Amino acid sequence: MMRTMTLTQFDREHPDTVKAFRTVRLLVQGYLVLSLLTLVVIALVRHDHSATTSAMWGRGIGVAVSAVITLWLVDRAAKGSYRAYRRLRFLSPIVVVAIVWVVSTAPYPMWMKVEQVLCGLTLLGVAVVVNGSHLRGQFVRG
Repeated sequence: MMRTMTLTQFDREHPDTVKAFRTVRLLVQGYLVLSLLTLVVIALVRHDHSATTSAMWGRGIGVAVSAVITLWLVDRAAKGSYRAYRRLRFLSPIVVVAIVWVVSTAPYPMWMKVEQVLCGLTLLGVAVVVNGSHLRGQFVRG
């Protein structure tokens, strides 16, 4: 039998909650824009086989899909979804670590490594905000 737990304090209209989710949404939108621009660049240089690889396509598509899912999680969390909030809290720092690993080990061209660093910085901002005391206090389970 599943036990249902409800949020006891979530106030979506609280000015700090509104500000936090506005900030997170803008950061994730930036992450999405960067990932889509990366796909455009890969498509533009695809004829130069020394400039593109299937790994670049895979990484680019994966990052774009990740950005769309993250934006969806932000929207759900902003409406009070504890599960979406919890996923944002834990996934955003994990993705930052994964990006650091990719940038330091993968043989991508410098422009793509720079793009990955910028994506990592946006998600680091997300991790800081969603793990901050205000939002953690908003998502107390009762």
